[in-house]
Amino acid sequence: MELRRASGRRWIIISLLIVAVTGLFGWFTLHKVQQKPNYITALAEQRDLQQTVLADGKITASRQVSVGAQASGQIKSLQVALGEQIKQGQLIAEIDSMTQQNELRNAQAALKNVEAQRAAKQAMVANYNAAFLRQKAMLAKNLTAKADYDSALANLNGTEAEIRALDAQIIQSQIQVNTAQVNLGYSKITSPMDGTVVSIPVEEGQTVNAVQSAPTIVKVANLDTMTVKAQISEADVVNVRPGMKVWFTILGQPDKRYYATLRAIEPAPDSINTDSSVSTASSSTGSSSATSEAIYYYGLFDVANPQQTLRISMSAEVHIVLGDRPGAIVIPATALDKVNGKTSVRVVDDRQNVTRREVQVGINNNIEAQITAGLRAGERVIISEGTSTDSMRPDAPMGR
Repeated sequence: MELRRASGRRWIIISLLIVAVTGLFGWFTLHKVQQKPNYITALAEQRDLQQTVLADGKITASRQVSVGAQASGQIKSLQVALGEQIKQGQLIAEIDSMTQQNELRNAQAALKNVEAQRAAKQAMVANYNAAFLRQKAMLAKNLTAKADYDSALANLNGTEAEIRALDAQIIQSQIQVNTAQVNLGYSKITSPMDGTVVSIPVEEGQTVNAVQSAPTIVKVANLDTMTVKAQISEADVVNVRPGMKVWFTILGQPDKRYYATLRAIEPAPDSINTDSSVSTASSSTGSSSATSEAIYYYGLFDVANPQQTLRISMSAEVHIVLGDRPGAIVIPATALDKVNGKTSVRVVDDRQNVTRREVQVGINNNIEAQITAGLRAGERVIISEGTSTDSMRPDAPMGR
């Protein structure tokens, strides 16, 4: 009996050992699988790639004119409506012209008065000239005194001088008449261009005063072509040139691209027009502190707007194309490494073998990079690698 009991206990112990060894073998096998490197990879794709400069843009009309009043008075009528298409020379508004009409009549009357005075003096010249000729003929025959001759000559010369003075007054009066006619014409305000009425800051019956500055009656803009002013930072403006391709999107149509060509870059920032920038520049000579204000330069380009979808003051996300590579081999820029001064990537094959490969890089926008040599489309490159601690965690990301 003792022998049978010992034999049974032995078999129990042997069975427990077998189970323990099997469990340990399974744990080590699973642990080895979990310890496998946890690579995050990306596929090398063949597609178009652009290197661009990103800028904030503001959409404006290609041409906009504030039509002002050069005559003071009450606005009798407005002949246009907001959003109306108008032509050059079309009547926009009329100002009460009674004052200007009276000024014109007064100037015309003054001109007629001077002309009448000249006509009277001209008649006197004819009379004085005849008297002078008689005195001259009589003096030659010693039939008159020299004093009478001199008096006749003085009357003639004096009247002719008065006529010349009246001629000058006539010119002045004519100028006053012309000025009054122009001022009367200012009471009728016409459009200087074809376009759309985009603002009417006044109303009928309102009185405007043009003495100090011309008040704006309407604003007319050409909306068939819009101009985009893109703010380019001082770090990027050195790489941008007129003639570069540009595309942009607007908030209302984020998936639609509008294409254009960069027309110009303003040589100075917009802050040059402010007094604060002048004072800052003048005081900088006596201070060593640097300003932290960001500096931007406006890049200008035009875009057709036949449907007038684009509107004044809309925001635009502008991309200025520095480089364009159609059909490029593209990988994430984070996959690039520098080893011994050479650019390389780590490539993972179908058997999860990792090899380091030297590559040549084309354009790189710091998000994606073009590979010109050393890699083929469809190959996988490592962009990140988990640590051994991460690989033990059940929530660690798995390799792709």
